[in-house]
Amino acid sequence: MRRPTLAYLRTESGAGLIIGIAALAALAIANSRLAGPYFALLAEPVRFQIGGFVETLSLAAWARALLMPVFFLTLGMQLKFETLRGALSSPRRQGLAALAALGGLVGPALVYLAFCRGPAPGWSSGFGVGFATDGALALAILAVGAPRLTPSLRVLMMAVALADDVAADVVAAVLSPGRLDPQMLLGAVVVLAGLALLSRWRRAPFLFYAAGFVAVWGFAIKSGLDASLAGLASAFTVPVGARRPGQQSTLKYFMDSLHPYVAFAVLPLFVLTETGISAHRALLAGLATPVPLAILAALAIGKPLGVFGFCAAGIGLRLVRRPMGARWGEIGAVSVLTGVSVAVGSFVAGVDIGSPAAEAAVLLASALTALVGGGLLAWTQQSRADETVDPG
Repeated sequence: MRRPTLAYLRTESGAGLIIGIAALAALAIANSRLAGPYFALLAEPVRFQIGGFVETLSLAAWARALLMPVFFLTLGMQLKFETLRGALSSPRRQGLAALAALGGLVGPALVYLAFCRGPAPGWSSGFGVGFATDGALALAILAVGAPRLTPSLRVLMMAVALADDVAADVVAAVLSPGRLDPQMLLGAVVVLAGLALLSRWRRAPFLFYAAGFVAVWGFAIKSGLDASLAGLASAFTVPVGARRPGQQSTLKYFMDSLHPYVAFAVLPLFVLTETGISAHRALLAGLATPVPLAILAALAIGKPLGVFGFCAAGIGLRLVRRPMGARWGEIGAVSVLTGVSVAVGSFVAGVDIGSPAAEAAVLLASALTALVGGGLLAWTQQSRADETVDPG
């Protein structure tokens, strides 16, 4: 496996533990005596103005509008780099990863529609929530539960998380309610076109890119689109080539510079503001109503079945090869862990629905898949240990 991919996986594995701690801390605060001040702080309106740009949002909304575009900017760059020059540039790995990612979209969609279809109120709002995978937390569970797991399965997990999170963000932006402002949307397109042209200037100052990213973000906020799309679209304009002969890729430089901050600060801070859900409020909001139940089923059932089913079909039909050294039980464990969706799932649920019950369903599904996937990993690792001790 290529070194940039190994570095990415190590960072994600470490950050996943912090994300888990942040989620537990937010839940503890939201269900304690500090719940009142906590929710009041998140609801506090904050006015932001630079020149003619004026926007007033709650503190929680600002966390979503400022933090998630940075996350999706890094995510988009990682996906582009891995596809062109990283671990996913190999056709063999691309085939299995593409099938797994496709299964991670088809499975949750079918299960969601089986549990919740029109004309149930808000049925379309949660459609994209089941697509999301919290790669950092899932990789952390893999690192703790199976430190000797074949690296190719970690790459498979990363591929599913990258591709399906991109899809979840796009679906969330398309299905989220809101009026589009054509002029602001045109402004975002013009700046993106400028960034695409800038990528042909190898020695372009990094400040130009930063200014372009901020401009796209500002236009996206005012256009009515979700701001995370600004980060995602901007990521694909960053050139993969080097500024000068002998230097590393501009894309890799940006990606490496941002990734530690995103992994250890951006995502934990977002989780701290987003996953503070009162159990009482979630029950009152209707945790047992069609949309939350469909989200729970999509993540806990549809996601694992889709990923495993598509991988098994591809391997069985000899369209792709099973990863060297990987057992079916380990592939199953990785498939189950793709249902872990604390950060991204909560983000998509917050964008589309804004219901405590929907976000509670995401957390419950994440807990279930983490426990089942972790248990399956422990069983496979114990089987390997037993065979080592007693080969006969």
